[in-house]
Amino acid sequence: MTRTRVMKKTSKPKYIFTREDLFVNRELSWLEFNQRVLDEARDPSNPPLERLKFLAITGSNMDEFYMVRVGGLKILTDAKIRRHDISGMTPHQQLSAITRRVRKMVAEQYATLKNLSVELAGEGLVLLENIGALSIEQRKWLEREFMDNVFPLISPVGVDEERPFHPAGLLLHCAALLDPAELSGEPRLALIPLGPKIPRFIRIPDPAGRAILVPVEQVVAWQIHTILEGQTVRECVPFRVTRNADIELREDLSSDLLVGMQDLLDDRQQTECIRLEIHRSASRNLTATLTHALHLEEAVVYHIDGPVELRGIMAIAETDGFENLRDSPWEPVASPDVDIKEPIFPQIAQKDILLVHPYESFDPVVKFVEDAANDPQVLAIKQVLYRTAPQSAIIDALVRAAQVGKHVTVLIELKARFDEARNITQSNRLELAGVHVVYGVRGLKTHCKICLVVRREPQGIVRYTHYATGNYNEKTARQYSDVGFFTARTDFGADGSDVFNAITGYSQPQSLRRLEMAPFTIRSTLLKLIANETERARNNEKAGITMKMNSLSDEAIIRALYEASQAGVKVRLNVRGICCLRPGVPGLSENITVISIVGRYLEHARIFHFRDGNRNAIYISSADIMPRNLDSRVELMIPVIDRGTRAKILETLETYFADNTKARVINSEGSYRMRTPQGKEKPTCAQEELYKKARRATNMKEQTKPTMLEPYHKQRKTEMDKEI
Repeated sequence: MTRTRVMKKTSKPKYIFTREDLFVNRELSWLEFNQRVLDEARDPSNPPLERLKFLAITGSNMDEFYMVRVGGLKILTDAKIRRHDISGMTPHQQLSAITRRVRKMVAEQYATLKNLSVELAGEGLVLLENIGALSIEQRKWLEREFMDNVFPLISPVGVDEERPFHPAGLLLHCAALLDPAELSGEPRLALIPLGPKIPRFIRIPDPAGRAILVPVEQVVAWQIHTILEGQTVRECVPFRVTRNADIELREDLSSDLLVGMQDLLDDRQQTECIRLEIHRSASRNLTATLTHALHLEEAVVYHIDGPVELRGIMAIAETDGFENLRDSPWEPVASPDVDIKEPIFPQIAQKDILLVHPYESFDPVVKFVEDAANDPQVLAIKQVLYRTAPQSAIIDALVRAAQVGKHVTVLIELKARFDEARNITQSNRLELAGVHVVYGVRGLKTHCKICLVVRREPQGIVRYTHYATGNYNEKTARQYSDVGFFTARTDFGADGSDVFNAITGYSQPQSLRRLEMAPFTIRSTLLKLIANETERARNNEKAGITMKMNSLSDEAIIRALYEASQAGVKVRLNVRGICCLRPGVPGLSENITVISIVGRYLEHARIFHFRDGNRNAIYISSADIMPRNLDSRVELMIPVIDRGTRAKILETLETYFADNTKARVINSEGSYRMRTPQGKEKPTCAQEELYKKARRATNMKEQTKPTMLEPYHKQRKTEMDKEI
């Protein structure tokens, strides 16, 4: 950092800061987040298969990072654009820094895998590196298994100048180098795509009871002469390419969004290759031949010392029969505020209900939609779906509701990256059932989480709403840490209706009563709330800001937080991933602390707390503090005003900042250190503590529940029973 300090005899030091002093590069900050995940894979206090999961996640994370973030930078460098980012780096400088950092990380990933493989082998779970280590009987079995279940799915492809080949992005392939052609003397290349129906690992029967797993690419290389019968194969190695996925639909050129998104999915398989991963055993000749044949000269090449597709090791982590090598399960508990056996609408009418997932079950959210579908008094259901589950009870309920004549409107965001295909399938199903489906808002992504139910009751029409920080996805609801709440408050329901009128029609949203909505008011409201705390601190009043989010990269918000720190406001930030703010810089951010928690669940909730004197302004939001969320997406920020829900969410927020086992403290350089118990502090894991609190609350509700004596009566037979 290059900041300088100017001294005057009678004044405090005045610092002059460059952009590099003020901001961390977004991409390098993300890589440090992935390093934190990798650290969990290296942490011996985690069970071995949990560490293997974390390692697989780092591979999956890196795939998406290359497809999107590196892909975008590659487009900029190819266009010779030298625009500086928030930290002052050009696209070319960022790509160079990323490559250096990723090479170091890849080496650490595979060193971690080797260590884990040794540990797992000692527990009877063997990732085989050499088929020659198998017995004769096992090799015979493996050959039969290959011929019966793998060979029929393989289709080798010869590649030369006259037969170009475009390997699918992220799909594992084997490359076989053949003897040169007799006339030309040029090396020949055959590629074997290992499609999604081919198992990633083959489990070998073992008399000793071990689970021996062989990567399928090893089996293909072992049997390559059978696959390419009659050819002389010099070598066979696995590889895969990563294609640029940072392409967006030009909505101004696409009159039909659904057709345009389907075309976009096809286009992704034809974009430029930006990364080549190939096993380190590949000769220079094979690598050069492959690079030339597939036109990969511009791709960054990584020579891999292990399974090329690192995300594929998740299959090993999920191997049956090794429960002792995993974390003990934390099954979601029933919320004490919801009786899942009773109709949900009277319960919401009685009070606001806050749920903290995945510690508290997602079932009440599913029940909310299912009850709406089944209740004859419900007239309409309106919902935004961003990422849908493959098998979704919520989708099923929406279909049933439409089929029985309810007015059902669903905005399903087709532009949700990497979920486009599933969302297209779900939208088709909803439309066939008679649901009014809106595909999104032109020029924006709709990322807010809202479900509105309109119900006829004796006193008139009542609107019930659910607002949340996470998706309506039953699968990820068990893996992501989120919050959401139900309310029947009139103003929240009216705001919900206005939101849907804006995103499903052509109306401009008027001033909402309670909610803040991006791209209109969330940014200005946050800046106003921060400025309010800054002014209070300058007036020697109590002030404080506590925020939890996934990412922080918006320049205006960061500058406002710096100003608050300089005024003396204590700012506590919990930022899971990208953090472009530099905490702890003298004269700038010494009053700002930033932690990041990586644990069993993916931290996903956004919670904002401003002291506001003693009034405590508290919000939950679907939006991270990033330009794309505040300016290019439809997002919601919802105030929490009920006394009980406010207390619960503040307690949840404070639990995160008490973590001293999974929290990392981020420093001014963008790197981090583990927070550990100090002095007499007891070890505290926020996620474990939140689960314990949820269980205690549920147990207490059960203990205080009045005992009901239900008499048993002999059932009288009906006429129908008699006939039967």
